[in-house]
Amino acid sequence: MDQDDDPAIRAVAALDEPSRRALYAFIRDARRPITRDEAAEAIGISRKLAAFHLDKLVDAGLLRAHYARAGRVGRAPKAYQPSNLDISVNIPDRSHDILATILVDAVLTENSSERARDAAIRVAQAEGEAVGVSERARVRPGRLGSERALTLAAGLLARHGFEPSRETPMCVRLRNCPFHPVASRAPDLVCAINHAYLSGMLTGLEASTVQAVLAPRPPDCCVELRPAT
Repeated sequence: MDQDDDPAIRAVAALDEPSRRALYAFIRDARRPITRDEAAEAIGISRKLAAFHLDKLVDAGLLRAHYARAGRVGRAPKAYQPSNLDISVNIPDRSHDILATILVDAVLTENSSERARDAAIRVAQAEGEAVGVSERARVRPGRLGSERALTLAAGLLARHGFEPSRETPMCVRLRNCPFHPVASRAPDLVCAINHAYLSGMLTGLEASTVQAVLAPRPPDCCVELRPAT
């Protein structure tokens, strides 16, 4: 994803300005719509400057604006309140939400004939497959040979934070584990989930000419992609 298109990066950039950051904190603490006059008075700047910063926060997705009901004759004042945007910036990229979703769904769908670990691997495979199916529908790549499949998979994995590296024309090494540091607490479990997730992604892409292989090489991701044997 281009940084200019990343809402989290735009939001963080908007909060780099001190007055803007103070306005945002004041409006979050207020827990009610705040007008420009109230915001300006709260942090000690002019109404015009407050309006400028507030609208920048709206553009960044951090606030939403509407016209409040006027308490007197005349135009209703513009009021601001927090949006529902959740901000999370990690360098390198982390995807703990994916891991959490897999584990929660595993608990909810586990049946009496499988262990918790097996349920998590089953759900991870299905989650990855759904991602691959969506990507295949988006790009419509047709039949995939090994080299083309690796290129397509690498592009998809780059957007999901795996930092793929084409070590050879027929090997894609994943340099980042989006599930770190959780993986360090239960490496066997998390690596198995990750492997199932990536295998499912290849299935969804209909990339049968390549496979996800467990090949731990700390601190890299534990999986690499190679031609299917």
